[in-house]
Amino acid sequence: MDGDQKQLGEDFFQVAGKRFASRLLVGTGKYKDFIETAAAIEASGAEIVTVAVRRVNISDPKQPMLMDYVDPKKYTYLPNTAGCYTAQDAVRTLRLAREAGGWNLVKLEVLGDQKTLYPNMVETLSAAEALIKDGFDVMVYCSDDPIMAKTLEDLGCCAIMPLGSLIGSGLGIQSPVNIRIIIEHAKVPVLVDAGVGTASDAAIAMELGCDGVLMNTAIAAAKDPIKMAKAMKLAVEAGRLAYLAGRMPRKMYADPSSPLGGLI
Repeated sequence: MDGDQKQLGEDFFQVAGKRFASRLLVGTGKYKDFIETAAAIEASGAEIVTVAVRRVNISDPKQPMLMDYVDPKKYTYLPNTAGCYTAQDAVRTLRLAREAGGWNLVKLEVLGDQKTLYPNMVETLSAAEALIKDGFDVMVYCSDDPIMAKTLEDLGCCAIMPLGSLIGSGLGIQSPVNIRIIIEHAKVPVLVDAGVGTASDAAIAMELGCDGVLMNTAIAAAKDPIKMAKAMKLAVEAGRLAYLAGRMPRKMYADPSSPLGGLI
């Protein structure tokens, strides 16, 4: 094991008291079937997989079930509230998920409208407060507003997940300054959630200092999801290592690579 691998191997982030070595979190939707889903997750090296409990079968044994392909003993399932547009619906969905699978660590998202899927922060705050009072460990999808992010942390959310850009858009990180401010003020993990399109977007998120990146469409909608999953794994690792290394300062003018002293 070389020095870089050793450094990454000893690196982890912690959510709700549990450590995770992989900083790439992946979704389980939009694949052609559960076989492709399982193969992509394996290639990604992810340890946490998000599950849209309203859309993915996790309870009907008469139909193909995700658990038959993605082992919940190997991966940490993260139920999410994709498709919920009110706090009431989100809270009800996660309570049902906890009854079905015993999951306490959850991802909250409350959407504002179907066209942008932008988070409705008023409803998100209301749902987060209710879920935390109900004993859930809440990772929360939110806008890239530093004030809102801090408010969610103060409520007790265990991870803040600002969007890079709109869900499924593939537009990459649109507000790196805002995300950097959120990171600097947060005492809980910050993970970019939504908008990643390709490997360079994931690397940029990690170079900003994010604790992780969550994605689904960028892998599932690629021409070759398995190759893209591997690319995302490497990009997250490279971005994290670059952040730990500390980039060179930006300069207005050139600076020669070779020393000027001792020239012939």
